[in-house]
This record gives sequence, C-alpha cells and structure tokens, in this order.
Amino acid sequence: MTLNTILLIIMTLMALYTVVARSLLKATIGLAVTSAVMTILMFNLDSPLAAVFELSVCTGLITVVFASAIALTKPLTHKETIEVSKNKFRRYWYLPVIMVLSGVFMAFSNIPSSLFQPQAAAGAEDVRHVLWNARQLDLFGQIIIMLAGAFSIVILFKEVRKK
Repeated sequence: MTLNTILLIIMTLMALYTVVARSLLKATIGLAVTSAVMTILMFNLDSPLAAVFELSVCTGLITVVFASAIALTKPLTHKETIEVSKNKFRRYWYLPVIMVLSGVFMAFSNIPSSLFQPQAAAGAEDVRHVLWNARQLDLFGQIIIMLAGAFSIVILFKEVRKK
C-alpha cells in the first residue's frame, strides 16, 4: 500500500467520522483532521499552492470559525444529543455503502492512472494554463469541496430556522 492510499483511507474515515460525530466540536476537529490529511496528500501530489491554501483556510480558519460559532451557541442536553445523532444515522446510513462501492468502482475501473499522477505543467507561470489544462482533477476536487461546504451551511441554516 502506498502512502497516498493510506492517507486517502484515513481522510475518508475522518470525513465519515465528521458526518456522524455526536458532538459539534468533535465534528469540527474531525473536519480539521480531514483537511490536514488532504493537505499532506496535496503536497505529495506536487500541488503546493493548493496544499497551502487548504492548510491555511480550511484547516486553520474554518476550524476557528466553526469552534467560535459552537462556543456561542446553546449546547444540547444529553437527551437532545442522542436524538439528533439517531436522526443523523437515519439520514446518512447510506454513506458508508456509497464509499465502499465508490472504492470498489475506482479499484476495478479503467480510469487512467495518469489522472492521479503529478504532471509538470508547461508554461507554469500562466495560472490559467495550469488550472484548466494541467491540474483539472485538482480543480474539480476543490469545486466539490466548496460545494460541500456551501450545502453544509444551507443545511445548518435550515435546521436553525426549524428550531
């Protein structure tokens, strides 16, 4: 097993922990660890700019903002926490299944391995060329991460309005 494979497994497990954690603070820490492992992966894949951005903004700033917001909210009672986690498990029971099926699909599919290997970008001084031609998979991953964050915030505000 390569280092990147081990890091991907750790990152996936931490992301899953983040989703199912009972405590918001533990979920925030899980998100920070997920982001830190993603930073290491990005450095290993020769994406230092994306890695530094991930480390500074996602691992650092977002964790501080989430922890501050949690500190300013009213904590749930033990009974409320159990009820919320039961609802969360009911809502997200399919995530581990999707993750396993995705892993099996990726393992047995014919996706060219060149997509996952670092590529030397011709004309690296032009950021547009690097983003759109040489690092398309990195850009796609960043877009997915941003959309996941946006959807998380929308869900958070919907839950606040219901209460």
